[in-house]
Amino acid sequence: MASEELRARTTHSAFTSLPVVDVSGLFSADSATRKETATHLGKGAKDAGFLYITGHGVPQALIDRLVARTQEYFAQPLEDKMRHYIGHSSNHSGYVPEGEEQFDSGAIDHKEAYDLGFDLDPRAERRPMLGPNQWADMPGFKEDVKAYYDAVLALGNQLFKGFALALGLPEDGFSRYVTTPPSQLRLVHYPFNPDAADRPGIGAHTDYECFTILLPTAPGLEVLNGAGEWIDVPLVDGAFVINIGDMLEVLSNGMYVATSHRVRKVAEERYSFPLFCACDYDTVIAPVPELLSESAPARYEPVRCGDHLFAQTVQTFGYLKRRLETGELSMPEGARGLASFGHQGRKQGETA
Repeated sequence: MASEELRARTTHSAFTSLPVVDVSGLFSADSATRKETATHLGKGAKDAGFLYITGHGVPQALIDRLVARTQEYFAQPLEDKMRHYIGHSSNHSGYVPEGEEQFDSGAIDHKEAYDLGFDLDPRAERRPMLGPNQWADMPGFKEDVKAYYDAVLALGNQLFKGFALALGLPEDGFSRYVTTPPSQLRLVHYPFNPDAADRPGIGAHTDYECFTILLPTAPGLEVLNGAGEWIDVPLVDGAFVINIGDMLEVLSNGMYVATSHRVRKVAEERYSFPLFCACDYDTVIAPVPELLSESAPARYEPVRCGDHLFAQTVQTFGYLKRRLETGELSMPEGARGLASFGHQGRKQGETA
């Protein structure tokens, strides 16, 4: 069971910078070392919902090849990139042109992306967000991007164990539900246009999944602290940025809270590589029973992992909205609106 002190942490602090946590201890054979590291990981998650991690073990060579392939891909003419348009896919993978995705108030995000997920065997049962990827036919693209995906997905499994330990749960309390997850990697390109420097790179939002492992190449990210202030997230050499998403907020019954964030003030060409870590598609996401008591009842209704991810995606992508309008697809039962989580961490009014 969680301690009373842990239960009391239901809002983010008025942080002005993000904590840095060395997670190398999560890979230790010594259980005490893993628990100590998990404590630091959990504190960062509770205080800010955002933190840097070092000691993650992902080789720099994999990162360098990922960045190089991404730069090569986005340097192509638009007509070549549109051959892999995400609207051609059945499981939400492929090229996302500028304007395809909109988060708030109909504003167009100043970015393009390539979305990829867990590359499920074509013979396996498909879901709207899970199946074989649509890979770009550029030499080395699949090999280098998938190598990075696999390495960071493995890191995500260690973080799942760390978050479970931090909450006083069995170490496999979350990771047992991560076998073929709809965990999506996005290759995001923010072009620099001096005439449009004040346009948002991406509007304010929370992430849908459990947590995100982010690799940025330039500044621009801002996060909302507990005082309702937007805080810059500078680059830290050799570190990933981790943030809590909707589903871990539910699982932890609000002990960890999804944090609103955005990309603004793009002052140079920027690439960003978020891996959104989720549980398996059919996992029912609900407050973990061990964290509940008479004084701390469940604060969230259950949601099905894949259904929540799909419903949120339908509400932000143009090609899916069009399929919804024509009746080609329907929203999952009990679908939630955008920005349904993260409210426990806000102490005063949020503005985008």
